Amino acid sequence: MADTDHQVTTASNLPVMVHAQYVKDISFENPSAPFSLRAGLEAPKLDVNINLDARNLEDPQIKSLYEVVLRVSVRATRGEQTVYIAEVLYGIAASMPNVAEEHHHPLLLVEIPKLAFPFARKVLADLIQDGGYAPLLLGPVDFASMYMSRFGEQGREGLTQVAASN
Repeated sequence: MADTDHQVTTASNLPVMVHAQYVKDISFENPSAPFSLRAGLEAPKLDVNINLDARNLEDPQIKSLYEVVLRVSVRATRGEQTVYIAEVLYGIAASMPNVAEEHHHPLLLVEIPKLAFPFARKVLADLIQDGGYAPLLLGPVDFASMYMSRFGEQGREGLTQVAASN
């Protein structure tokens, strides 16, 4: 990675250093336009999905460097008709040089997505608005609950250990 000391920030009260935030991929499909944009139509039904991916990045200069990608996808429909499909993959490159490796997992899948979500939400809202629709204003996401539902009791132990070390 490039020398980004001026861009590196430490999340408040977290042992995480954010080296970069970026849109990794973005997509918007508007297959029914311009007909789907007529005034007086009922609001579309929305199906929102949020997924996470984390991977280790090899860098000889930065210890414990990871990329976390938050995928936010929306499919809007009226009946059987697709109104629009929007998707944003928002990435964060972050390191945890002073954190024991057994504590990385919950930080990567809970705390870093909490940092990324407001930015991904803004990009998605702007994308949908630029497509001609009202911006989608997503509420907060409980990444800790998502983590717990996916990893169960093992996830609870990881979250407890991270909270105790902060």
